[in-house]
Amino acid sequence: MRTAVILARHPDFRVQAVSCRDDHTGWSAPEPSRTYEMVLPRRGGFRRLGRGGAEFVDPTLGYLAVPGEEQRFAHPAGGDECTSVHLSARLWRDLFAQRPAPAVVHLDARIDLAHRLLLAAAARPDPDFAAAERLVRLVGVAAAPAPGAPDRDRRLVEAARAALHDGGPEAGGLLPLARALGVSPYRLSRSFQALLGVPLTRYRNRLRVGRALDLLAAGAGPAAVAAELGFADQAHLTRTVRAHVGHTPGELRRLLRPA
Repeated sequence: MRTAVILARHPDFRVQAVSCRDDHTGWSAPEPSRTYEMVLPRRGGFRRLGRGGAEFVDPTLGYLAVPGEEQRFAHPAGGDECTSVHLSARLWRDLFAQRPAPAVVHLDARIDLAHRLLLAAAARPDPDFAAAERLVRLVGVAAAPAPGAPDRDRRLVEAARAALHDGGPEAGGLLPLARALGVSPYRLSRSFQALLGVPLTRYRNRLRVGRALDLLAAGAGPAAVAAELGFADQAHLTRTVRAHVGHTPGELRRLLRPA
């Protein structure tokens, strides 16, 4: 028996928690993959036969599947739990460009941490930035791209900052911003943090907190500020503002009120 719970949904990706309770030692019938998918086990293990051959998939080994790839599965160890990340064809091209995608992913401590950070981000109501940034970081680390030189990306980072300050349509998420700048989202995310010392998501939230302070000082209520700045709801605004300045929007509205 297989169950899947969606943790985060975006037009270009879907993150799911998948639990399987099958218990059979023989190979299943062929199952063609329908999407681009990365699977990272969290507990248990199973056997998989795919384009990389037969592998035992467990918390030390994940895999990447591509559309049309024939897969077979066996579950000699009983149940297992995995994170399944489905990517759109467009995002797959953005992330891998002309590089071949590996069939399997050896899950070292860096990837384990990136995986856990994605799950934490998926629990927040911010798929456009928080989940997207953690997702492209995870795929970027797992796919082991050639190391770049972030100092050559200074103009890229400045263009990203300008777009975030302007608040145009391309600044609505990490993925559209990277496309507008003509680079992969992984390169943008990595270069941004390397040059500025903070993740792009936190920088974008810092800008939004500044705008929230302006609106609160002008007398706007927290609900109106949340709607104006694109927060999922007032609670999302409150968490973000408190994380940056240590006060809730209601407290700030009182503190910033003219005497």
